[in-house]
Amino acid sequence: MSDPLIPRLKQLIITTLKLEDVTPEELTDDEPLIGSGMNLDSIDALELVVVLEKEFGIKITSSEESREALASVAQLAAFIRARAEPGRLPEA
Repeated sequence: MSDPLIPRLKQLIITTLKLEDVTPEELTDDEPLIGSGMNLDSIDALELVVVLEKEFGIKITSSEESREALASVAQLAAFIRARAEPGRLPEA
């Protein structure tokens, strides 16, 4: 069974960063979000962190933690699952 958080995160990334020419299906779960892969820069990462903190009630307290969380969509899902406030995650 697939994780319902993954497509939600992909759509959130596209919406937040206004990636008009990208669909959720084009984002792979393991593609790096920062650097190679999607090539997000530090401003993109900051925008995404703000939205993720608000959406899931998590706190990302350092740039190192941000880089770890944003390593890939799959890594981001695992990070959020470990830290999200109860009731903020989509049901499996």
